[in-house]
Amino acid sequence: MNSPKSPVSRRAFLKTSAGLAAGALVVARTAPNLAGAAASPAPHQATGTRTGEITSTSAIVWTRLTAAPIRHPSGEDFMVNARQVPGDQLPKPSGPVDELRGACPGASGQVRLRYAAREDLVDAVTTAWVEVTAANDFIHQFALRDLRPGTRYYYASEASGLGGTTVSSAFRGTFETAPPPDAPTDVRFCVMTCQAYPDRGHPDGHHIYPAMLALKPQFACLTGDLVYYDNDAPRAFTPRLARYHWERMFSLPRLLEFNRAIGSYWLKDDHDTLDDDAWPGQQMGEFTFAEGQRIFRQQGPLTAGPTYRTFRWGRDLQLWLTEGRDFRSTNTIPDGPGKTIWGAEQKEWFKRTVTASHATWKILISPTPFVGPDRPTGKNDNHANAGFKHEGDELRAWFKANVPDNFFVICGDRHWQYHSVHPETGLNEISVGSASDEHAGGSPGEDKRYHRFHLVKGGFLSVALARRGDLSTIHCQLHDVYGAVVYSWQQERSVKA
Repeated sequence: MNSPKSPVSRRAFLKTSAGLAAGALVVARTAPNLAGAAASPAPHQATGTRTGEITSTSAIVWTRLTAAPIRHPSGEDFMVNARQVPGDQLPKPSGPVDELRGACPGASGQVRLRYAAREDLVDAVTTAWVEVTAANDFIHQFALRDLRPGTRYYYASEASGLGGTTVSSAFRGTFETAPPPDAPTDVRFCVMTCQAYPDRGHPDGHHIYPAMLALKPQFACLTGDLVYYDNDAPRAFTPRLARYHWERMFSLPRLLEFNRAIGSYWLKDDHDTLDDDAWPGQQMGEFTFAEGQRIFRQQGPLTAGPTYRTFRWGRDLQLWLTEGRDFRSTNTIPDGPGKTIWGAEQKEWFKRTVTASHATWKILISPTPFVGPDRPTGKNDNHANAGFKHEGDELRAWFKANVPDNFFVICGDRHWQYHSVHPETGLNEISVGSASDEHAGGSPGEDKRYHRFHLVKGGFLSVALARRGDLSTIHCQLHDVYGAVVYSWQQERSVKA
């Protein structure tokens, strides 16, 4: 299928981005001009903001202070990955990390948030100033409470030097809270995964970002492999290099624009924790698995609780986001009753909360697949592989017995798009595919026993729910990287009183 051009043209995108960037970096009543700001020691926000963990009454707004208003525009630019060069032979920086292209060195300072349900922020709630330092990578996450359900909020993340009173930068953003749990659900959301920096397809960032933004989703789910510590040069042998991967990726213009406009839920997988097929206790040079866990919590808008969690969007939708790395057994041990990906506590939580839920549709968003089928050799770290077949069989059987007709899985990790149905249990699974065509590949091929759809291309998934009277419709569409629909699957269900 030939893909159309992106629904947001480059000219329109740059025009919009330029206007928003001006508003993002400058507050008219207080801030200096951009030339002055660039030379000033006062902090900026080159990595923008991120909003996550959204409920009907709460959200987290992520901020980070930087020394410059934009990403480092020059220096070494690493556009190779382990597909071109073996991972242990990837080129290393010849100078300081802060001088690499895309680096966004942090800056000490203070930050506050002004937020309101009006775009002009006339009646904004203003938080206290909070100091940020290198101890937390110059990051602060504002936990907002007592928000109104089903409401669009606007905010300005304002920065100042330590002890100062002048706002040196302000980054504007918006998000939408979930409707109350008893309200009929009309909502659209997008799901993406697997974005490599050298394979992004465009200097400003992956094509999927303006394509998703054009759909105006209420939120997005990012299912892991958001950076590639091990596969993309420079390999993250140190915590500083690991943080550089986040700075370089999330300061790209298209990602800045998307994350300021759309709330998101973040999951991690192997490549954005440590390296391929990682499990606890491993390390890569000086960089440990535990440090990878800590950095992911810093970089994503996340609460301090478990990384497995559930979110309700009105009467008709509940999502379960699972953790696939923190509790897993060593991948290489023999399979059996004691071998696990989820761990006993997460499994108990999942079964209990799914059973208790009265949502019309129940969706598990998993970093890795349950159905596949996956490659018979070369991959053995997920529930679709022989290496974790015992737990995979246990969970698939539980799904069939307890949620046979209103539950399905959306997975990341696989670099091809598919809709599969498990032959024995009937479990439906949709793989969203990699974030770019350049990163697509690895499929074992179409298998008619499983596949209702199979395409070795990049793209994303959109899911739309609509309620009409007592009938709820869920419509899943796989899109190519420019937003064109390549596959649709729709289900209807009567809503019980």
